[in-house]
Amino acid sequence: MDVIVKRERGFTWIELVMVLAVVGVLALMAIPLMSEGAIRKQVKEGLELAAVGKQGVQAYYALAGEFPADNKAAGLPEPEKIVGTLVSAVQVEGGAVTLTFGNNAHKLLWGRKLTLRPAIVPDQPLVPIAWLCHAANVPNHMVIHGQDRSDLSSDMLPVECRASSEAKK
Repeated sequence: MDVIVKRERGFTWIELVMVLAVVGVLALMAIPLMSEGAIRKQVKEGLELAAVGKQGVQAYYALAGEFPADNKAAGLPEPEKIVGTLVSAVQVEGGAVTLTFGNNAHKLLWGRKLTLRPAIVPDQPLVPIAWLCHAANVPNHMVIHGQDRSDLSSDMLPVECRASSEAKK
């Protein structure tokens, strides 16, 4: 007489736990990447508010032929009065426009700064100002003005704010 052993099909507890462990490890690897992407997106969105400062600097430069010393010279409100969802201040200093992140920005961005500096072709007032973000390379024949007060790490920066050697990584 043959004994037929009937085995149920399905996963054992050990197999199920192993699958859950693999999924957990993959999720832990993906979360930091998603967080970095969210931070870079917020930095890029914050850069839109820099347009207020850039307009004031460009208008002053067109009239005076030099860069404004501060917000007042650029015809702008105090730095803490130019705010947005992700930015708590926009400061002009020597032509450079520095954003301070705050308000609803990611906690890693809170209080951090990012500077856009004007670059011009000397003695050529008709050539428009090029705005360079933090470590971006200066174009040939242009001179950059203002001090870079950025304190964001390179992994928080959008591609246009990195030096070209960094952007290729």
